Amino acid sequence: MRRLDLTRGTTVITGAASGMGAEIASQLATRGASLALVDRDADALIRIRDGLGTSAVTTHVVDLRDDDAVLATCAEITAAHPRLVSLITCAGSSMLGTLEQLTMEEMRWLTDVNLWGTVSITKALLPALKAADAAHITHLASVYALAAPAGRIPYSLSKFAVRGFSEALRHELEGTSVTVGAVYPAGVRTGIILHGRYAAAIEPAVAARAASAQAAMYHTEPTDAAATIIRAAERRRARTMVGREARLIDVLVRLTPAHYWRVMRRPLRAATDTTTPLS
Repeated sequence: MRRLDLTRGTTVITGAASGMGAEIASQLATRGASLALVDRDADALIRIRDGLGTSAVTTHVVDLRDDDAVLATCAEITAAHPRLVSLITCAGSSMLGTLEQLTMEEMRWLTDVNLWGTVSITKALLPALKAADAAHITHLASVYALAAPAGRIPYSLSKFAVRGFSEALRHELEGTSVTVGAVYPAGVRTGIILHGRYAAAIEPAVAARAASAQAAMYHTEPTDAAATIIRAAERRRARTMVGREARLIDVLVRLTPAHYWRVMRRPLRAATDTTTPLS
């Protein structure tokens, strides 16, 4: 398969104002790539842009849950960047809580952000990506799109769906110039779990305890994860594990798809406990 040169076109990055999106933008800017940065946080997006030290960057403020706004934003992007070669979707959030603690509204909010926002911008930019000689779409899924832990139902639900979307779209686009890949990060120190949402029914201190326990299990540096994700886009990989934990969980689920939770339950006990009151 033809390798993709990300410096000879524009990469669109969602969730670019923080976390993995910001780190990927930084590394691509260092290489001289043209970028279209997308996020709902206008102030943070401007700070990221100003820190990149390049003029080949545009910023686009949009809530990815708003399909009409996404369409308008993608029209702005394609007008400013006539040659799109890459889309990397990093926008997303987390949600703590059991099914009994969560409301339907809370779960729908997370699905709208993690899944439908990803679908919406991918659909809107697909015609422009297909116009390139070669292009690649990278969707950030999660290790929790491989294995679904207790206490993370809406997050796993949304990320399993992103995985399914990515695989189905890859099959639809066979024979075209566009390839699609999903990335499965585990344990990246971005702070997503600490800044994510939790069910309103959970005591804030209990939620903070669970989030901190999860964050303590993260070992992969964002710089290393971003380099892996960029390399996957360049090589147009269909499936990429990020971090040692992701590779181990991938093997575990393959070996025992019905019983992997027996292995994962104990190390994740504190991170999934949103019911035990603080002593």
